[in-house]
Amino acid sequence: MTRSDAAAAENPYLRDPPTEFEDPDDLAEGAARGQAEQLREAIRQHDHRYYVEADPQIPDRAYDALFARLEELEDAFDIATETSPTQRVGGEPLDELATVEHVAPMLSIDSSGDPEEVREFDERVRRELGTPEGQQSLTNYESSETDTDPDVEYLCEPKFDGLSIEVIYEDGTYERAATRGDGREGDDVTQNVRTIRSVPQRLRGAYPDYLAVRGEVYMPRDAFAEHNRERVERGDDPFANPRNAAAGTLRQLDPAVTAERPLACFFFGVLDTSHEFTSHEEQYEKLRELGLPVNDRVAVVSDIEDAIDYRDRTGEAREDLNYEIDGTVFKVNDLAACDRLGATARAPRWAYAYKFPARSEVTKITDITVQIGRTGRATPVALLDPVEVGGVEVSRATLHNPGEIAELGVNTGDRVRLQRAGDVIPYVVEVVEDGGEGVFEFPETCPVCDSAIERDGPLAFCTGGVACPAQLQRALEHYASREGLDIEGLGEERIDQLLDTELVTSIPDLYDLRETDLARLDGWGEKSAANLRAELDRSKEPPLAEFLTALGVPEVGSTTAESLAREFGTLDALMDASEVDLREVTDIGPRVASEIRDFFDSERNRETVAGLRERGVDPESVERERGDALAGKTFVFTGGLSELTREEAESLVEGHGASSTGSVSGNTDYLVVGKNPGQTKREDAEQEGVPELTEEEFVELLGERGIEL
Repeated sequence: MTRSDAAAAENPYLRDPPTEFEDPDDLAEGAARGQAEQLREAIRQHDHRYYVEADPQIPDRAYDALFARLEELEDAFDIATETSPTQRVGGEPLDELATVEHVAPMLSIDSSGDPEEVREFDERVRRELGTPEGQQSLTNYESSETDTDPDVEYLCEPKFDGLSIEVIYEDGTYERAATRGDGREGDDVTQNVRTIRSVPQRLRGAYPDYLAVRGEVYMPRDAFAEHNRERVERGDDPFANPRNAAAGTLRQLDPAVTAERPLACFFFGVLDTSHEFTSHEEQYEKLRELGLPVNDRVAVVSDIEDAIDYRDRTGEAREDLNYEIDGTVFKVNDLAACDRLGATARAPRWAYAYKFPARSEVTKITDITVQIGRTGRATPVALLDPVEVGGVEVSRATLHNPGEIAELGVNTGDRVRLQRAGDVIPYVVEVVEDGGEGVFEFPETCPVCDSAIERDGPLAFCTGGVACPAQLQRALEHYASREGLDIEGLGEERIDQLLDTELVTSIPDLYDLRETDLARLDGWGEKSAANLRAELDRSKEPPLAEFLTALGVPEVGSTTAESLAREFGTLDALMDASEVDLREVTDIGPRVASEIRDFFDSERNRETVAGLRERGVDPESVERERGDALAGKTFVFTGGLSELTREEAESLVEGHGASSTGSVSGNTDYLVVGKNPGQTKREDAEQEGVPELTEEEFVELLGERGIEL
């Protein structure tokens, strides 16, 4: 029995706990601290029994009394701890989610729904491990004789349809959590994950000094249904599916909102640790021992055919599970063999996902409408007799474009087979029964503004531009969205209102809005009008990259916008850049360069930019001062810097002729190492012989080149 187990056995709050307690004023501080620590340990145990083992020991009323008593003591004696169960209610709201580097790459997994491709994966594994070197990598290797067809065990597990996270424990205590992001860096969601009751704040048993684990955050299906019911009753829009609900909840800037929503988590892999493991099965056993929630449908099988059978059995049980899955994952169980097999840039060679068929149903098309998007793209949408597809009622499905309609030969009245792409977005797969109306004729004019519809290959576009109310509305929504200039208080409903009252007829008109006009609108008041006016004023000096994203330049997302801003420095320089100039920018090819050039050649778009500038919007108020003091050098940054942010450091070196990249290679000149650096970049630097610079050495190097911070 461990010391913590012994302490728990003596804890009076584990079984038949009291529901009434003495007044805190009658307790000495030492006694209060002791009682609070016993309460914390008891609540952790009860959380584990309830959220992980699904086997509660005490009724909810007794649990609530323990929790309330702990809060009472912590408030009365100011003795709350960071890992106390009371801290799961969430911390202060955040301005934004910081970006952090993972301790090890969080790779994706190759996948297929074809059993023959799964068998080909197994053949590649056994072929690689059948070499003498591969044999020696096996833990159970006993002979030097080559076996060209070795036995390979697979650990099989469900493939969860949630949001992947990295969680780090140091000395058994929860330290950090991050989303998967791009696999090397993700959003810091430490405070949000802390509110998930199935994620322990302290590990149980004999824990390693350091442990980084990979898990999947999800919303249980029954909790999702109840939460959506409550949202509808409050007048909020329901979530489309459990995965969207989990993803949106985990990225909340206010941890208190996350705490109110019913998230859960499964852990299924070790990213880095001070403990030695020999197999994935052993990792699972250890995670369970440490009190981390793991799935109970994990199995180890002796060959790929048994793994395929496992997938089929799991698929049959899919609808009875309280969590969404879209397939199963097979991992070579022997970790030494996994090291031998290695990984590509995006996926391990020792794991494979065998996906389930997408869910499909048959229903009737009652009508076909055409929606106009922000760029003018005309997308046909089928309106359907409602049908349940994989537990979700579907009444609309995309038909993609006019080319797809022609290929399907679809029209109103047809009975069609629906499928959910990735089990989420419904679309029409085929016509099952012809309704006798022929093929839908795509309109020649925009259904919103009557402007001509132009065809571009299989696609169609309204030529009305922002004169088209639908395009203008989408453009305004995008301009004000988080992906744009993040103008709080300017959501879809309020934009509808501004358009209906004709207070806004273009993007620049936003900056002409007066508080007195806004305050007179339904649902507005002086405070909300003043707040929006302040938000609009705040948005007048945006970073160039954010302004480009907000404008909705085709093919220009936030990453490309950052590259363009770094390369050209000012909006005028970018607007005047030739296609040749644009193609010199990293990751911009001929098609994207052509789209950018066409956008800024458009008289309508230039009028929009000019109108914004006339109203004081100045995305280029600080022009970059380019130089060549660092010409030809390539920098990579890892960890946090104290003197400036990583983005500022990257812009600084690029402004003086250097390049800044996200990964270390043989072409890297310096790896700048700040606080809490990622190990992957440091290991890559050591392997490539790239010198490391501390922040002080980096600043000194800049000074030697005449560059001031």
